[in-house]
Amino acid sequence: MSDDGFATLLFDLLTPEEELNRANVFDIPLLGRRLAAATDWLRGQRETSQLTLGYFGASTGAAAALIAAADLGHQVSAVVSRGGRPDLAASRVGEVTAPTLLIVGGLDDQVLELNRQAQRQLYCTNDLEVVVGATHLFEEPGTLEAVARLASDWFARHVDAAPAPKPAVHKT
Repeated sequence: MSDDGFATLLFDLLTPEEELNRANVFDIPLLGRRLAAATDWLRGQRETSQLTLGYFGASTGAAAALIAAADLGHQVSAVVSRGGRPDLAASRVGEVTAPTLLIVGGLDDQVLELNRQAQRQLYCTNDLEVVVGATHLFEEPGTLEAVARLASDWFARHVDAAPAPKPAVHKT
């Protein structure tokens, strides 16, 4: 549980063996399917089936989050992309319905332009926040803290406001 009252899960979308092949990191359809499958699993658990859900992804993980959000529609209440590569999900960005926050380092010119282009393709509620003085990995003092504040505020506004999904009915 975070300081803001959010329960969080952190997991890799690739196995250690799959990570050895660098091309897998850029297999965005695979990563998106895996995130959607993890979401389906979470929805099937009694303890978490009624919780609203948001995605936070960085770099290629942000593209996977956008793909999964497009696939799952209103099951995803909010998306936050940190230094994301939404261009790798360009064919699906316009299908995202969840409010989406794009966070980019002000010194990351190329990724900033890619995020500006993606923002123009989003039809859902969205915003682009630029963290001044940050590079792609947000290694500069105070920049990750700024990302955490922005993400937490976005989730507080959009995840808490979203209705919990209807419970899945499982016949035994």
